[in-house]
Amino acid sequence: MPFNGEKQCVGEDQPSDSDSSRFSESMASLSDYECSRQSFTSDSSSKSSSPASTSPPRVVTFDEVMAAARNLSNMTLAHEIAVNENFQLKQDALPENSLASRVKHIVHQAFWDVLESELNAEPPEYEHAIKLFEEIREILLSFLTPGGNRLRNQICEVLDTDLIRQQAEHSAVDIQGLANYVISTMGKLCAPVRDDDIRELKATSNIVEVLRQIFHVLDLMKMDMVNFTIRSVRPHLQRQLVDYERTKFQEILEETPSALDQTTEWIKESVNEELLSLSETALTPGAENSSKPSLSPTLVLNNSYLKLLQWDYQKKELPETLMTDGARLQELTEKLNQLKIIACLSLITNNMVGALTEGLPELANRLKRISAVLLEGMNKETFNLKEVLNSIGVQTCVEVNKALVERGLSNLNAEVQANLIGQFSSIEEEDNPIWSLIDKRIQLYMKSLLCLPSPQKCMPPVPGGLAVIQQELEALGSQYANIVNLNKQVYGPFYANILRKLLFGEEAMGKADASSSN
Repeated sequence: MPFNGEKQCVGEDQPSDSDSSRFSESMASLSDYECSRQSFTSDSSSKSSSPASTSPPRVVTFDEVMAAARNLSNMTLAHEIAVNENFQLKQDALPENSLASRVKHIVHQAFWDVLESELNAEPPEYEHAIKLFEEIREILLSFLTPGGNRLRNQICEVLDTDLIRQQAEHSAVDIQGLANYVISTMGKLCAPVRDDDIRELKATSNIVEVLRQIFHVLDLMKMDMVNFTIRSVRPHLQRQLVDYERTKFQEILEETPSALDQTTEWIKESVNEELLSLSETALTPGAENSSKPSLSPTLVLNNSYLKLLQWDYQKKELPETLMTDGARLQELTEKLNQLKIIACLSLITNNMVGALTEGLPELANRLKRISAVLLEGMNKETFNLKEVLNSIGVQTCVEVNKALVERGLSNLNAEVQANLIGQFSSIEEEDNPIWSLIDKRIQLYMKSLLCLPSPQKCMPPVPGGLAVIQQELEALGSQYANIVNLNKQVYGPFYANILRKLLFGEEAMGKADASSSN
């Protein structure tokens, strides 16, 4: 119908030339996927995906840019549907009291007022109403499956606009009867969640209001149908996701040769850090000297992924190969930062008053809940972490004193309370030793997760000092490992090409290309 256009909204050696064949074997150990050695040595991604390409830059046309944008949009949507079980489309409601919302309301109201005046005229005018029933008919037909011929024929027969016009010319059209038939048909086609809406439609007596609400419920039914289709296609997408995303990204790469620039820099940073670390180790007195440092491609890539847990998502661009999981990674990082602070607070509390509160597990849980509530929204720019940490310190002292009194002990003295609050507040300071300790242990835990073939079946032990957040850390770590493992499956060949150049150099790249050609 007119004025019905709601917008819809639609994650091991540094080889010499003779060593280059070993690279594929090390890349195969990135995870326990079904990526064979050949998938990393063959020309599974085109030459344009290789950072070693020496061909001159070509001119990219507008159509090619748009094609790449469409591929990225399709790939992102498919990825979201496959990995996010809660994904669904919703109508994007306009902000209340906004100019667009007011204009929309005025225009809609004007249309329905005109319709009401036409139906109440003497004689009544039915042209607008007939057009509405024509649109309703097409919407109802769109809900039918290919085998629903009987209902299809019935809808076309009852809502035959030519017949309705002939009836209108002789003032014999039954608008209320047509509306009742539409409501009855909607009741047969809608999801159970819409049963209450159908009952309300049947109870409405004003014909104009009935037609208005019919279109409202039809819009809801459209979204129900789309989301049902999404749920139906999800298992198929999950089975085909790796090949689909890899193919789509290859198409993007062919249209936009620079589509791996950020990814190359991301991996290069880890390569340089690992080389520097190995060089420093080699210079350490007593260390075994070797002609060249040994560097594992698997270790480089895993360390690159670990950087995502400390990424500044507001200021730094994500690698192109992780754009589809950007929102999920940012959310995980924000949750992890909150868990780090809770672990720091727990460690400080145990060190200072643990002897007094020993044997009170409920107190530790209560302090954890208080900290979690007060730290909500800590990633917002307006959040004052120092002030909140001070408040948590004060509340911790109150809860500890309450527990001590219940056990017949005296309150913490003023010096201990001031010291506790001060240590809480100092967590946000740069190079705080407790924060650094907890951060290193969490990084170690996440690193060990990436080395496991199946983290869900066998979680690594949680390092000391993290018991208070063990449950949340394991759940978060499992989500993180799933994202990383899927990303490795999809983009392994592209990472392999980048790592060949960074670790083997241009000459080894040429030999790898020649070998794949032979």
